[in-house]
Amino acid sequence: MWLIYAVGSAFFAGLTSILAKCGIRKTDSTVATAVRTVVILVFSWLIVGLVGSANQISLISGRTLVFLILSGAATGASWLCYFRALQLGDINKVVPIDKSSTVLTILLALIFLQEGVSVPKAAAVLAIAVGILLMIEKKDVQDTKSAGKGGWMLYAVGSAFFASLTAILGKIGISGVESNLGTAIRTCVVLVMAWIMVFVTGKQKEVRKIERKELMFICLSGIATGASWLCYYRALQEGPASVVAPVDKLSVLVTVVFSYFVFGEKLSRKALAGLAFLTAGTVAMAIL
Repeated sequence: MWLIYAVGSAFFAGLTSILAKCGIRKTDSTVATAVRTVVILVFSWLIVGLVGSANQISLISGRTLVFLILSGAATGASWLCYFRALQLGDINKVVPIDKSSTVLTILLALIFLQEGVSVPKAAAVLAIAVGILLMIEKKDVQDTKSAGKGGWMLYAVGSAFFASLTAILGKIGISGVESNLGTAIRTCVVLVMAWIMVFVTGKQKEVRKIERKELMFICLSGIATGASWLCYYRALQEGPASVVAPVDKLSVLVTVVFSYFVFGEKLSRKALAGLAFLTAGTVAMAIL
């Protein structure tokens, strides 16, 4: 069942990127992140109530709680970077770099979780890395070195780094707690972190200025993220992180398809080849 949950996580994660992009055309990305986290918090605790796991809070060990908090902090940092990158760059370019967290997650899982990596899996990781490199255009790297819109790549790389930490810390943190409850607790940490950033940057007044249409998309992206999280951490609880993480990254396929129809963004032949490598490596990771 964990593989089904991982696929569900990928679908909702891909949908999240599209909905979020629609909601941050005019709205500041930090403000949007804070607002959508409120939606996710409500969604997460609603599920906790439905499954009846709230009474298990007192049973959570101090060690588990610490890792849940650290995982939530890493998620918050990843989100802030990711949605800033989405606001500055094309979704078809931001998402592949964000998905490069797969490679780092596998390496960290090998080091800290002792999840073995066979020769076939190593080849799959290499295919994923090649695919990501092919999807990054040379001019994107040049733009990043100069001022202006190219700064999206730095945020995308930051998103990938913190996302990999999220997977490892989350795997450790949910080993002794019901997955839905663990997700809800982590969301509380993300909420606090996101709103602290809003007030630190002095953007709290912009919350009231969000257009109704963009607010709707921001809330929908929050619901999609909540659904993705619930699937993802249930999959992590039952399956190996080195496989769950790559399957989750197949959300790039969902994103590419929707971005074509919604935003008219097209991939070059080189990028398409990269997408093929990325997909093949990810699928191989799931079945090897």
